[in-house]
Amino acid sequence: MSKVLITGAGGYIGSTLTLEILKKGHEVVAIDSFSHNQPSLMDCCRYGTFTIVRGDVRDRNLISKYIKGVDFIIPLAGIVSAPACDRDPLAARSINLEAINMILELRQPEQKIIYPDTNSGYGVGEKDIYCDENTPLNPISLYGQTKVEAERNILKAGNAVVFRLATVFGISPRMRMDLLVNDFVYRAVNDRFIVLFESHFKRNYVHVRDVARAFIYAMENFEKMKNEPYNVGLSEANLSKLELCEEIKKQLPGFYFIEAKIGEDPDKRNYIVSNAKIEKLGFKTQVSLQEGITELIKGYQILKRTQYSNN
Repeated sequence: MSKVLITGAGGYIGSTLTLEILKKGHEVVAIDSFSHNQPSLMDCCRYGTFTIVRGDVRDRNLISKYIKGVDFIIPLAGIVSAPACDRDPLAARSINLEAINMILELRQPEQKIIYPDTNSGYGVGEKDIYCDENTPLNPISLYGQTKVEAERNILKAGNAVVFRLATVFGISPRMRMDLLVNDFVYRAVNDRFIVLFESHFKRNYVHVRDVARAFIYAMENFEKMKNEPYNVGLSEANLSKLELCEEIKKQLPGFYFIEAKIGEDPDKRNYIVSNAKIEKLGFKTQVSLQEGITELIKGYQILKRTQYSNN
């Protein structure tokens, strides 16, 4: 069994991943600032193999203390949306990039890193051409730029696996409503309509539990995966915003959506992604888009406030 350091452990991905790693019998040291006042790791406290640390990932003394003796480092802490990064660019660079560089300075060469990048680093792809791991990265937001630069530094340092994650969706202990699928389903449940800008823009999607499974898969197959980036997403879910709405309407027939004739979406990401590289190694996603929509519809009978949004 391994000892794993997870920064940002209380976040949307982290709160799902931390519990799954504990269930596997590993030891977890979880660091989070809990800046959103989220109670998302409460279910982990029953594990004797769980250590929780409230702190800032930029605190060199803190990281120096808790990085010692761990086998894996999973740095999830970050300002994790383009709007949030634009609101506080200094925090975006210091958390998304400089804190990663500090971890690289402090870790021992044998300590393994599994890093979550985003396939938004592809920016604007070519029509009908799948972005794979050899496609040049062309981030169009500060968020994408900080993540791509961190990826380059991690791969250069070595003994690491990088995931370029599709847009994540699904229920998590630390819920986010600003992610595209989560947001659209929330609107479909509560407003029953949406106006789409540039509805032809496409991207790939992946369920948060499949993201957690990918990290555990990398822990268990690290030697054959190391020093490479991997796209992680649902291969059948390279969808436009219009197609996504049509999928939601299958379960919520009263959902109405319309394409705006004027105006534009400030988020210009538009690409389709190939996940063949990691699939050839044996990793397959398990949760379909329709299954995720079903659970979101149920979840939004409970969750009615927008306090969990990062916007």
